[in-house]
Amino acid sequence: MRKWISPRAAAVLTTGVALTAAVTAAQPAEAIVGGTESTHAYSFMGSFQPAYPMPPRSDGHGCGVEVLAPQWVLTASHCAGRNPTGAKAGVPRGWKVRVGSLDTTSGGEVAEVDHYYRLATPNDEGGFWGRDMALMHLRTPVRAEPVRIASTTPADNSSVRIMGWGMTCDDNTDPACYPTRLREADTVVQPISKCPSYTNVGEMCVGSADGRIAASNMDSGGPALVREGGKWAVAGVVSGPDESGKTLYTDVTRHADWIKGIISGTHVPPDDKIPNVEGAADLGDCVGSVVRAPSSRPQDPALLLTNGHCVQGNRPAPGAALVDQPADRKVTIADRQGYPQTTAHAKRLVYATMTGTDVALYRLDQSYAQLQAEGAKVFRLTSTPVRAGDSLTMAYTGGRFKCTAGAVLPHLREGGYQQDHSIRYATSKGCTPYYGFSGSALLAPDGSTVVGIHNTHNDAGEKCTDNNPCEVGSDGTVTAVQGRGYGQQVSMIPSCLTEGSKLDLSHRGCTLSGAAPRSDHHGDAPSEEEQRSGPPAHRR
Repeated sequence: MRKWISPRAAAVLTTGVALTAAVTAAQPAEAIVGGTESTHAYSFMGSFQPAYPMPPRSDGHGCGVEVLAPQWVLTASHCAGRNPTGAKAGVPRGWKVRVGSLDTTSGGEVAEVDHYYRLATPNDEGGFWGRDMALMHLRTPVRAEPVRIASTTPADNSSVRIMGWGMTCDDNTDPACYPTRLREADTVVQPISKCPSYTNVGEMCVGSADGRIAASNMDSGGPALVREGGKWAVAGVVSGPDESGKTLYTDVTRHADWIKGIISGTHVPPDDKIPNVEGAADLGDCVGSVVRAPSSRPQDPALLLTNGHCVQGNRPAPGAALVDQPADRKVTIADRQGYPQTTAHAKRLVYATMTGTDVALYRLDQSYAQLQAEGAKVFRLTSTPVRAGDSLTMAYTGGRFKCTAGAVLPHLREGGYQQDHSIRYATSKGCTPYYGFSGSALLAPDGSTVVGIHNTHNDAGEKCTDNNPCEVGSDGTVTAVQGRGYGQQVSMIPSCLTEGSKLDLSHRGCTLSGAAPRSDHHGDAPSEEEQRSGPPAHRR
């Protein structure tokens, strides 16, 4: 498996690109391995710097680009996959390139990207590998001298020059690992058999035989250059790492007609229809949604709903809950296209459990009125349980997925936890949750009411282990089916909330699992005596 976070290493590509973690943790490789700092600038070479998701480095560099025409740059498809919904063609927000400079932070020319066209996405029937390439249109022309497309695929063992601003060491938390100065290396095209990760026609294996010279993490989209007629020509763009330490490039020469058709305007693909993902809250490794109960007032601090297993730090123990604990978590709330509408911070974990249901509630630093004034979507929280046959929409940050409640189960068990009245999704091609979907709201047909919350799916067909939930019937029969997805009920939550977005586990009708309430019945925190006595017994 390739070392970088790329579409080859991640089964779903919706937000993370540039072979880094935009929203997932990266596993960096070495630098332009074996490279040195460039001594002169290349007019056509550029740095792609998206504003969202922000690359994990101060200079904003995410990928390499090459100028092919005054308003066109070439890069990798997974770099242009930084759009929140993974669209194939569309209008981005906050993307720019800096071209013609050795430095990612100064010099050269800066231009805004106003359109992108991806040759392939991970869901393409024609395959992604060997087609990991994209064009980006610039709002204003640049003066930089373009680079030509090579006339043919470089022969095995022929020389190529590679370059980029990729990482220079393994620690993605160390600013020193992110060079702002362009690096380059001369190496060769290896026979494709020398790259064991190769999977498709149209890929090139580039680097030294021992892997000591190769491209690196965040060199994606950067070029493999050959000399033609005394000038540089681009033959490939970085797609991802090979397990041998070399690098796999997309062969640009195979797709010259696609490139020319778009640049000339004769064959321009239509924009994708972007799904409405308004209100999905990006928590990094999970999803959330801002919800209000019937008791909520505009001036109350807003509440964020996600899974109990999505809390930071230690998860709630089986049979117990976490109540009123400090938190410090950034919450990015999406607009209709998935770009940030506004940002809030979770300052308090009001409640979290994985027993009975799998939910967590955070209190935000802004009120419902403040968030709505900033244009953020606020959902209603239902008081009615989901029933078998109900239509559901899974509100993920990268899309909306149509699901149906195929059954409501007596019990669901996974890794020592048990949830009751869990929702099993009916088999559907459009309802296929995967890792990272945790915490996605399940919406009623009105699109504004949260009636459930997605929490798990059976990954390997095992019974009742982590990532492999099993169904437990009323007669005790245990069933596990690989691929089945499940959600949890949330209708019991409103009965436990009071004005001020406070929790009262002793409130009439509250059936949530977890800690006993305070003696003053405000339920905002356990008393000192209760804290000393440890977690209380399961209330249910």
